[in-house]
Amino acid sequence: MSDPNAKLVYMANQIATFFLTQPAAGAAEGVATHINKYWEPRMRRKLFEHIAHGGEGLNPLVLEAAEKIRRPQVLEH
Repeated sequence: MSDPNAKLVYMANQIATFFLTQPAAGAAEGVATHINKYWEPRMRRKLFEHIAHGGEGLNPLVLEAAEKIRRPQVLEH
């Protein structure tokens, strides 16, 4: 069975890898800005759920950027 968050982690880490080539002072902000601009709320919600469960596999820069990423509203079932 594959990890349902593997693709999400992969994509977030690709963004972080790009911003690691930029000046360190703005790297976390860059990751957050990219995710806020291009990821739909469902993807951001899944990212925050993954982080809440330990964030396994995420680049530390993604974890640093998380406090700047807009949290989508929680869906009620």
